[in-house]
Amino acid sequence: YQRRVHGIFQMKKFQEFLIEFEKAYIPLFKEWAQNYWVASLTGKSEDWDKSEVSSKKQNALFSNKAHFAVLKELKEEGKIADPIAKRQLELLYLWFLGSQVDTVKLDAVTTLATQIEKKFNNFRAIYKGKTMTDNDVLATLKTSTDSAELEGVWLEQKKIGKLVMEDMKKLVHMRNENAKCLGFKNYHQMSLVLAEQDPENILDIFDKLDALTKKSFEIKKKELDTYLAGLYKIKEEELMPWHYHNQFFQEGPMIYKIDYDSLFKGKDISKITESYYGGLGFEIADILKHSDLYQKEGKSQHAYCLDMNREGDVRVLSNNSDNHRWMGTMLHECGHAIYEKSIDSKLPFILREEAHICTTEAIAMLFERLASNASWLHWAVGLTPEQMKAISETSYKQYVLDQLVFSRWSQVMYRFEKTLYENPEQNLDDVWWQLVEKYQLIKKPAGRHEPDWACKNHTVTSPCYYHNYLLGNLFSSQLNYYIGSKIVPTDKILGMEYARNPEVGKYLREKVFAPGKFYHWKELIERSTGEELNPKYYALEIEDCLKHQNYYNK
Repeated sequence: YQRRVHGIFQMKKFQEFLIEFEKAYIPLFKEWAQNYWVASLTGKSEDWDKSEVSSKKQNALFSNKAHFAVLKELKEEGKIADPIAKRQLELLYLWFLGSQVDTVKLDAVTTLATQIEKKFNNFRAIYKGKTMTDNDVLATLKTSTDSAELEGVWLEQKKIGKLVMEDMKKLVHMRNENAKCLGFKNYHQMSLVLAEQDPENILDIFDKLDALTKKSFEIKKKELDTYLAGLYKIKEEELMPWHYHNQFFQEGPMIYKIDYDSLFKGKDISKITESYYGGLGFEIADILKHSDLYQKEGKSQHAYCLDMNREGDVRVLSNNSDNHRWMGTMLHECGHAIYEKSIDSKLPFILREEAHICTTEAIAMLFERLASNASWLHWAVGLTPEQMKAISETSYKQYVLDQLVFSRWSQVMYRFEKTLYENPEQNLDDVWWQLVEKYQLIKKPAGRHEPDWACKNHTVTSPCYYHNYLLGNLFSSQLNYYIGSKIVPTDKILGMEYARNPEVGKYLREKVFAPGKFYHWKELIERSTGEELNPKYYALEIEDCLKHQNYYNK
């Protein structure tokens, strides 16, 4: 009887805490979202300053030691039995735990990170007197066959590294200091634990994926090198980082004679995106109306989706051009958007977000890959049956190359950040290139000793995040198989595009999106696909495409 009464008392105490917390947190969340959105669009220092102030207000809220003491007591006593309340307690405990250091230190991290992000936002490469946006750099790397020009543009783009290197190392030290104050080895370990991930489990997954993809990647890389050497009229051993059509070799070069870009020339990729998601039962007209989709002076050169209030105002920032890359980007970011917008509005505010970074990335990647899918292209741009047949086999080859390239790039990013936070004073230039050479099989330019590791903005804006892209790919492949075997049974699982199929949308809405953060991400995956996260579907997709046969039809 006494335990029951005590449990009721603890529940009442937590409910009172939640009421006061939401009164403080919800306005701060909305203020930060609005200020970050504006700063991303204008690039103005005064707007970034407002965004920084908003972040610091949240720092102050989550660093409140009296509030954390209440949460810690409630968690340790274990008397909160209601599932929704218990889940909110679990999450709030982790959120507050990560901020239980001096607010001066938290604010210093926020200030420095904002300053670095501003530098990334405003940086433009200058080659032979011409100022180049990231789009310009990428276009040159993809289309030029002049090795001297490629090298020059690549080197100019890498100059951002020197501009931010010292600040980035300082930021790593500051983050580590805060993490150690909380009993963690370093910031990397802390980030994973606070995101409900086991560092040893994540490393094990990456080790297994390394073993699963190593041989296949070597085969595809050899094929790629042969093609590129012929394209640039050089020997294979003369290929350098600037020959791989991307600043970081994070996506596969288009080597299979599919001119995807021409398919989207003159097309309104926003309308294609809206029509496609509408066919699944997701109306996104209001999302696009409030989004900012085209390149402009001062604006962030990247793309993201942002839930402004967890009440339906979801927006996408993009820099669209009528080509394949931005078609994939729109499918990706609007995949995030339909997830955010479909979370059950009756859930408490704290639970009204995606189950985990990796689950929303899974959805984004599930749809992004359609931009290279022959069946989807037939629907989107009107390919003839003959064109579909011609594209189909080569699109599978391109898909495998893309997946393997990104998988190996993710190995570099995950392992570099892990070692970066373990020892930021080691020779990071060498560490970076050792990883690039090992996992991407790209040669370091002779005599190069520059902070190329500092050129990737994710290390600042989304630290210890990149592994979730690869986990998302695993879940994406698992979802694709489940949909093709259980929701809309088909003998062509790899070629599915889901167009005009509301049953797929209904499944995703009910089983993946609506629960929000109510379930732990591992439980959500098991509930939605019938098994825990399993890398075999990702590996088998690659194996299947390499063998040019459908594994799932056996």
